[in-house]
Amino acid sequence: MVKQQPKNNAQSNNQIYPPIFPDIEDWPIHKHLRNRTSFILHLEKYVFNKLSILTSKEKYDILAKTVFQERIRIKEEPWKVDPPDDVLFWSKVRKALLEVANNKESESSIEIIDAQFKLIINRYSEEIVGTFKVPTVLFARKFLRFFFNKLLNSGIWFRKLRSFGSKEYKIENRIKVIGEADQIRSLMTKGTVVMVPTHFSNIDSLFVGYSMDAILGLPSFSYGAGLNLFNSGFAAYYMNRLGAYRVDRRKKNPIYLETLKGTSKLSIEQGVNNLFFPGGTRSRSGALEDRLKMGLLGSAVEAQRDLILKGSKEKIFVFPVVLGYPFVLEAKFMIDQHLSKEGKERYIKTKDQSYSFRSICKFIWNFLSKSSDLNLTIGKPLDVIGNFVDGDGNSLDDRGNKLKIEQYFTSNNIVSADNQRDTEYTKILADKIVKRYKAENYIMSSQLVAFAGFQILKNENPGLDLYGILRLPPEDYSFSTERMHHALDQLKPKLYQLEREDKIRLSEEIKWDNEELLKHGIQKMGSYHPKQPLMIDKDYQLIVSQDFKLLFYYHNRLTGEGLENGLKLN
Repeated sequence: MVKQQPKNNAQSNNQIYPPIFPDIEDWPIHKHLRNRTSFILHLEKYVFNKLSILTSKEKYDILAKTVFQERIRIKEEPWKVDPPDDVLFWSKVRKALLEVANNKESESSIEIIDAQFKLIINRYSEEIVGTFKVPTVLFARKFLRFFFNKLLNSGIWFRKLRSFGSKEYKIENRIKVIGEADQIRSLMTKGTVVMVPTHFSNIDSLFVGYSMDAILGLPSFSYGAGLNLFNSGFAAYYMNRLGAYRVDRRKKNPIYLETLKGTSKLSIEQGVNNLFFPGGTRSRSGALEDRLKMGLLGSAVEAQRDLILKGSKEKIFVFPVVLGYPFVLEAKFMIDQHLSKEGKERYIKTKDQSYSFRSICKFIWNFLSKSSDLNLTIGKPLDVIGNFVDGDGNSLDDRGNKLKIEQYFTSNNIVSADNQRDTEYTKILADKIVKRYKAENYIMSSQLVAFAGFQILKNENPGLDLYGILRLPPEDYSFSTERMHHALDQLKPKLYQLEREDKIRLSEEIKWDNEELLKHGIQKMGSYHPKQPLMIDKDYQLIVSQDFKLLFYYHNRLTGEGLENGLKLN
């Protein structure tokens, strides 16, 4: 018996929570950035003291390297958002270094070197640390709700001639929050929350932020936003006032990285809930991240350690979050970049147009008006060592016994700082987050259908490697729906087993009859792209692809689970 597709009821049971802190002035981020000047002074002192363990010669070498890299950045990769006095500032630093080049150990030289360090730390601190304005937050909240709902209802008007006021089509009904919603709300009142989502699109921050506020009732998080996003005057004006700290990925010198890491670490230590994408950038391949950046994760470990050193009982809770889209705005560009890097000269990058306002509006239009869902899966909470945490905030071992996190930072019965030990803890935490990403991965019909389709393509061309397959002319590729049913019949039991073992999450569509599942997956996957990853003819006989690279991109969301092992597709 065919299981019928439900009609627009994906969010009928999605709870809308009241705000934890109804008054925005009670939000931790507001209290934190209300004293922005004092925080910057604290940050500058912290970073300078951390770098003070270096010898005068080591400091000089770092300064010289920093000046060199910054001058290259100004010349080869300037941005509109860069300070107008960039050239003058770094020329002055260079001139100061030339004065002490031949005698770095004298008292006067040490003073000059330290003075330049302080100037640079101050410059970076002022650039990185954002502001938080309550009126801007209130405006942004109203604007986003108006923008999403009007855009949605306009799409429904033209496409389905439905009522503008229908609750069925509100944006909240399209965002499916899955997992530990009650846990994150509860633990936010018991400690500081660090949210670590997967990263696939430039709109991730937009949807996560909106979901946290409009659905879960959580206060704003401090989060890192790429400095390039501040190139637009309109975007910069609002992002500057919504608590975002600015991240310039062009800057790789130790002074900048320590200042950036210190911004995160000190804010977490002061009780500010933080959000950062530990993958560091959007997933180019479409797969879940399997390698995480240690810098910002390490800031959470260090913050917990220093809280314990101060005798504080405040605890930090880490929530892995997995985002899921039936289609991704930048998929075409992202997979081209991935293949260009992996395949070298065999691929040429295409221009990333995902930052344009027009393309984002088009994406949201398609996302909303075609009844697509965004899935936001909140994973089980962890402490900074990677142990699971219960509803009261207690750390648990593998047998469910309570642990005291202080013991991880204790040596010879004394709580102490140990950078090497903390680095190992950061690696353990990163590995646990990667595992949780897989376990919380919410599989949608489009991803399963894409995986099956690409596996059939590989099976038909056993003599070709990946790049050979992707060079095949799409117009010559077709296969029967019967073959797809055969592939789905083999894949679904494997997915059911993974779900029973709590190693994956499955959407309801995965359990539908194959015909309904296949139609749904193809429709959702191709509802945005001009060239369709998969298409099915009106007689439901043949399936074709117009873009193998896009098909490969969506296929990759299910890699790493061993699903391809033992498939018989002939």
